[in-house]
Amino acid sequence: MNNAILITMILAMLIPIYEAWKDENIWQTMLAFASISTKTAVIALVVSVFRDDWMIGVVAVIILSVGNASLMLLAHILKRMREV
Repeated sequence: MNNAILITMILAMLIPIYEAWKDENIWQTMLAFASISTKTAVIALVVSVFRDDWMIGVVAVIILSVGNASLMLLAHILKRMREV
């Protein structure tokens, strides 16, 4: 059961990877990378619960709270630089 959940989560991560690969728009690419980051952090949280290892969970929570905000800020800066 646990392996099926992890395999499903990894397969769900392939969708934004494909979107980042095919799209030329920087904003869409950065959003796809943010989605990958979020899904990876959720997978790390699931693994930490299965293994009963809360240090992995703490790292996943830090990735969730800090990682996506900086990625969105970078995407917005890159978008504004292309407009000028």
